[in-house]
Order: sequence, then C-alpha cells, then structure tokens
Amino acid sequence: QEELFWLKNKSINSIDFLLMRCTMSTQRQTYALVCALLVVCLVSTRYYSTFLPSPSTLEASETVEGRRRLMSLGAVATLGSSQSGSAKAADADFDVVMDINLGGDSPSQASIKIRVHPEWAPIGAAQFKKLIEQGWYDDAGVFRVVPGFVAQFGLPAKPQAKLDNIRDDPVKVSNKRGTIVFATAGPNTRTSQLFINYKDNAFLDRQGFAPFGEVVDDGMEVVDKFFAGYGESPNQGQITNSGNTYLDAKFPKLTKIVKAKIE
Repeated sequence: QEELFWLKNKSINSIDFLLMRCTMSTQRQTYALVCALLVVCLVSTRYYSTFLPSPSTLEASETVEGRRRLMSLGAVATLGSSQSGSAKAADADFDVVMDINLGGDSPSQASIKIRVHPEWAPIGAAQFKKLIEQGWYDDAGVFRVVPGFVAQFGLPAKPQAKLDNIRDDPVKVSNKRGTIVFATAGPNTRTSQLFINYKDNAFLDRQGFAPFGEVVDDGMEVVDKFFAGYGESPNQGQITNSGNTYLDAKFPKLTKIVKAKIE
C-alpha cells in the first residue's frame, strides 16, 4: 500500500510537471498527454500485478481451497460414519444367557438365552444390559409364577439401594409368548423387575408394557418348568428389604437365576 501511494504521487507530480512545461504548444500538450498516459498505464500495470493474484496463483488458491473442502467433507463423512457406526453398535442385538436352578422338589440346572433387540425398546434394553453387567440378577428368585400368564423376577438376592426410574419406551412389539418386558407400577416407573410372557398377552400392549427382547431357541421349554407352587404368595416388600434371607426361609423351592451374563 505504501508503494502504491508513492507511485500515485509520482504519477500525479509527473503529469503536473509535464502540463506546466507544455502550455505553449499544442504539440507539446499532445506530447505531455501521451507521457501522462504512459505513466498512468505503468502505475496501473504495477498496481494490478501487485494486488491481484496471477492466474497461476488463482489456480493454486482454487486447488488449496478445493483440497480444504475435500478435507472438510472427508472429516464430516468420517465423523458421520463414526457416529453411524457407534449408533449401529449401540443398537445391535445381543444375547444374555441365564443359568437357572429350577428349584421345586428335585432341583435341576438349565439355561435360557434371551436375545435383546434395542430397536424394540432402547431405554429398557440399555437398563437391562446395565443391570446384567452389575450382576443385579445373580442368585435372584423368580418370585411370581402364574402359568398361562407370566413369570416375574428382578428383585436382587441382597438388599440394594433403590434404583432410579427410567422413562417408558413406546410399545413397538406385542407381548407375545416368550417376550421379556419390564414390570411397572405406572407410567415411567420401570427399574429392575421383569417378566416373561407365558402366552400372547396382547392386552398388555395397550397398558404400555414394551418388550425389549425374547427367549430364543428352546428356552421357553425351560421357562415352562419354573416352579409355580407358590403362585403370587412371596411379598415383594419383604424381598426388597431382606432378599434371599426372606425367600430361602419362606419359599425354599423357588426357581432362581444362578448367573446372568452377556454372551
């Protein structure tokens, strides 16, 4: 900019000088004008070559900008791909294996596999996974068995601090035989209690019970063998307060979940 200012001043001074010296003759005036135009052209050429990029510079600039845009798009695509991959990983089905002591008069061991479908009920699926990882269901009794309706469990073997409620999932899948569902005490009150449907209980759909998984393979043959002799007699409040101390003393034949783990 300083150079441009100097060139402008120089051209103006040159033009003034020439005009002052060439006032006596038309020929001299013409000469002066030609000289003035030459000076202006020189200044203009110097100005534009200094402050406008050359075609090669423009091409290089466009190339750099193009690369920047490609890099930006690549970063966005990578981020989108990463987020999409994370979402897919979070939504992927997973299996939980439960080793079971069937209880009753002649206790025997068995196992069931539960396939969890997060897309059915993502909040419930996440809660179930978290509790499995914490060992919440290990050694827990199946304290409510109503043949032709449900088998219910989920109160821990040892008293635990009260869990926070989780929000309800919308019901996307019907309560068919073999589906596993969180029990509730009303809207948005799910914590840890679960039940497995013994038959198609479609009326539960309208009440907001959202299945998040299902017993697969021949697992329902095992669930059908859960000890049902105590019906609905075990008191949930007593189980919450005393766990298996209460159940073992009052209901020693109950079916129990020995161990639950993600496969």
